Amino acid sequence: MKILQIATVITPENAYGGPTTVAFNHCRALIAQGHDVTLVAGAQGFDGPLPNTYQGVPVKLFPVVQVIPGAGFAGMASPAMLKWLRSNLKAADAVHVHLARDFVTLPAAALAQNLGLRTCVQTHGMIDPSDKLLAKPLDAALTRRVLRAAAKVFYLTDVEREGVLAVAGPGVRVEELHNGLDADSMPQPVAHERVTVLYLARLQARKRPMVFVEAAKELASEFPEVVFRMVGPDEGEGAAVSAAISASGLGDRLVWSGPADRAGCQQAMSEADVYVLPSVDEPYPMSVLEALAARLPVVLTDTCGLAPAVARADAGTVTTKDPTQIAPAIRRYLADGELRAATADRAQRLIAAEFSMQPIVDQLVAAYRG
Repeated sequence: MKILQIATVITPENAYGGPTTVAFNHCRALIAQGHDVTLVAGAQGFDGPLPNTYQGVPVKLFPVVQVIPGAGFAGMASPAMLKWLRSNLKAADAVHVHLARDFVTLPAAALAQNLGLRTCVQTHGMIDPSDKLLAKPLDAALTRRVLRAAAKVFYLTDVEREGVLAVAGPGVRVEELHNGLDADSMPQPVAHERVTVLYLARLQARKRPMVFVEAAKELASEFPEVVFRMVGPDEGEGAAVSAAISASGLGDRLVWSGPADRAGCQQAMSEADVYVLPSVDEPYPMSVLEALAARLPVVLTDTCGLAPAVARADAGTVTTKDPTQIAPAIRRYLADGELRAATADRAQRLIAAEFSMQPIVDQLVAAYRG
């Protein structure tokens, strides 16, 4: 099959997070099964000409413009992408849009549907009832129509499903689709001198990076050889994190190294011993799956969509939203190397048993063919 996947924006440091990671994972797995796949997306942050291949996937990338100042990704548009799609969509057998309330993916999905192409959309928890000023007119003009016309609307969790139905109304063809990854593509742990606790995520309020900082400060004196490392782009919390790190007096034991590209993120995972994501209301974070595949015990809250699987497999520790629970959860793995190693083994087994790419590819191909 000739398949186009479409995403909002690709950056070298993966600023858009999970949706683009999922898109790349889909594309690589579909290509491995012999399909002709191209990922079409906006692009930011690349030096020189935009690449034709990225992370092992053929890509067609286009500049984006900020049509609504201050709206972040939601305010982006890519007229050049839409122009290219008008000339090239008809050659595709199926279109898969990683959909958000923005002026890149919504018009792209509507264009594919208007041309009569079988179009599946995946919302990644990004479309639910919203009181933001832009949401109501955009939903009336495009979002509801795109959701209702989609051959499939893929969702991750029951909460996401209810949100989609609340926006689009009944009759939408929803289907649950898990995230997954090819565990063989993840780097194996590498030797490193000091035990490292890792936060790898955007520095935004919902991710609660300051909770990680406070936990590090609490545990630092108890475990003087442990390093606490933060990797990710600033999305509003960077100044507070930098100030708290500076005031902590921990020097190179508590660091924020900024954003990293895919290779840098994988290296950080391979050099870590525990992964911590203090987020609240996190739908289905790819970083947690990647940490599990990298044999890291994970610490996350019970509002994360992956919490039930992690708890069931004893592949980490699930806390409540109470920020004071994060430090004790980390302490378990710092105080007991045997527990850390056994949990790491269970994490890797969980990925192999429940989150491999093959069943996802089979489900995608069935949806594309109808």
